[in-house]
Formats: sequence, C-alpha cells, structure tokens
Amino acid sequence: SSGINAEYGGDDCSTRFWDTRNCTQPLLTFSNHSHWVWRVRYNLRDQLLLTGGSDSKVSLLNVPSLASVDPVDEEEEEEEENKSPEKEEMREGILEEYDKHEDSVYSVAWSTADPWLFASLSNDGRLVLNKVS
Repeated sequence: SSGINAEYGGDDCSTRFWDTRNCTQPLLTFSNHSHWVWRVRYNLRDQLLLTGGSDSKVSLLNVPSLASVDPVDEEEEEEEENKSPEKEEMREGILEEYDKHEDSVYSVAWSTADPWLFASLSNDGRLVLNKVS
C-alpha cells in the first residue's frame, strides 16, 4: 500500500488499520479478540502482525494488502512462475491464534535475529516463545 498506515487495538475487541491521510473509516478491521487488544506489532517484513489482548490470547494476522514492501522476493517470483495454478495464495486475515497464557497479554515482540520467531509476555510474568509455522 502506498498510504501511511496506522494500526489500532482497543477496548472494542478489534484490530483496525487506517490510512492516516483519510481517517473516515478503517482500511481493514479484524475482530480477533474477545476482550481488549493491548498490543499490535508488525514483523520486519510488515506483512505479518501480532496482537496481544486481555483475553490471554495472541493472534497472528496476515495483512499483505497493507504491506509497505512486496512480500515476494526474486527467488519466490521464480517459484511462482513454476507453481501450479491450483495452489492457493496466502490469505489475508487471522492465520493462527495462540492461547498459551493464563493472564492478559500485555506485550508481543518479533525477534530481530529470526523474522519468524516472536515472544509474548502476560501480566503473570509468563514469557512464551513461538515460531510462525
């Protein structure tokens, strides 16, 4: 997307994405939590996004329509050319939900060493590491 995007997680249980040049309505909305959304974090490639909430859940979202860089690199482009037409494109939306916490998740963070590794921290002090599969 060529716009300047802002993400919002709040007390309405949803995660919203806005083009800050036109804030009349969100570009995307996901109702991915059953209680407040406390934290929203993009990964290094910014196509994947993590949310953490007071429902003790971490959500992994795929938002390719809002990515600032093309998620397909040159090697993947070659693979795309040889790919069968039956293979489905990666869908936009909730990819996975993690429920390893027993208390509100107040922080989520992507690893700087491995772009597929992330951590979440809950109010009870539990730190959970996960890897995108």
